[in-house]
Amino acid sequence: MRIQVVTVGTTGSVAPYTGLAHRLMAEGHDVELVTHAKFATMAGCCGLSMRPLEADPFEALIRARTSLSAAGRRVNALRALRSAGSFVRAAEQGMLSLADSILGAVDPKADLLLLSSIAAPIGTVVARHHGIASMGVFLQPDVPTAEFSHCTLAPRPAGRANAVRARAANALMDTVYRTANRELHARLGLARRSGHRLRGDRERSQWPIWHGYSPWVVPHPADWRPGLHEAGYWWPHECPNWQPPALVADFLAAGPPPVLIGFGSTMPGDPQQLGELAARALRRAGLRGIIQSGWAGLRVVGDDLITVDALPHGWLMPRTAAVVHHGGAGTTAAGLRAGVPAVPVPVMTDQPWWAARLVQLGVAPDAIPFAELTSARLADALTRATRDPEPGRRAAAAADRLAREDGAGAVARAVAGIA
Repeated sequence: MRIQVVTVGTTGSVAPYTGLAHRLMAEGHDVELVTHAKFATMAGCCGLSMRPLEADPFEALIRARTSLSAAGRRVNALRALRSAGSFVRAAEQGMLSLADSILGAVDPKADLLLLSSIAAPIGTVVARHHGIASMGVFLQPDVPTAEFSHCTLAPRPAGRANAVRARAANALMDTVYRTANRELHARLGLARRSGHRLRGDRERSQWPIWHGYSPWVVPHPADWRPGLHEAGYWWPHECPNWQPPALVADFLAAGPPPVLIGFGSTMPGDPQQLGELAARALRRAGLRGIIQSGWAGLRVVGDDLITVDALPHGWLMPRTAAVVHHGGAGTTAAGLRAGVPAVPVPVMTDQPWWAARLVQLGVAPDAIPFAELTSARLADALTRATRDPEPGRRAAAAADRLAREDGAGAVARAVAGIA
């Protein structure tokens, strides 16, 4: 089959799909990864064909979303309202440019589109126009259920109110695609349908969605419709010839396993202040550390402490004593796979939801919202994560369990059923 895997967003929203695409290619399919041009090197080292999207609005959107979060923390109603309005406008324009890019990148001769959650509202319209089969491959659950809260909302106990709030969250998300939907339908000569109606169409048709997380991490809700599945994680494909920088290899060999601290593709506050806070926490806990610069641009130098750029999580995390991270879906998965305790410091969107799951699983002693982060609190959480044997035991058990799952294989079998 000729398959296009369409995913958009940050590194954590793209890297897992390299493993999925590579598995499908190994099964004999003609696979093309459709994503932002800046990930061309990542795709190339996996041997994947790639079609770049011209639009990449996500760095600007993350900056706007971080500004919105900061305005909310300052309890300035007028500033928060202005920031919210700016974010919605930026998001609408971002989705409009993304719609143009996806429309131009989709091959009308493709047999199947595999769509990430952000690409799905646009990709399903384009697929339907060209008569191409499509399927969702999501990293987060967003279909309403009473059993847990929507992935963008604060975790709550099971109850019917969860489904009500989830529908409201999805309705808000659908408005972000309003301008894109209008322009996309006009360009394709289609009668315009709202984002809410398009979502309803997908639900009524039981559009298939395979979720790239373990059913052990997020159990299947009893009230979900047919067509929704947990595949298990699909892991980033790692470059076969990759070698660690000498600085990192030497640092790891020079002492006990360090703590990895990184915030991935989020930009949580002033990088100098955040770096100094992390360094103080490590000193207070008596731990060595590796600081990953990420989009925040962290740079810290000190005794028993180094700063690095992007490194494969699959290689680095198993060599650490614990991982402090923002709680994004991809980083959360990588930490579970590595079998080391976590200290999640969520900033926005789905991060608090994943952070709460880690605490529930017992692999994290605590989740610290970024707005409440202090060096003392981080040091305390790191001390418990590294000296209490229980988080380490549970993390090792989680890694062992996930190693027996084959998420990419489950999707490959589902694709074979479509062929």
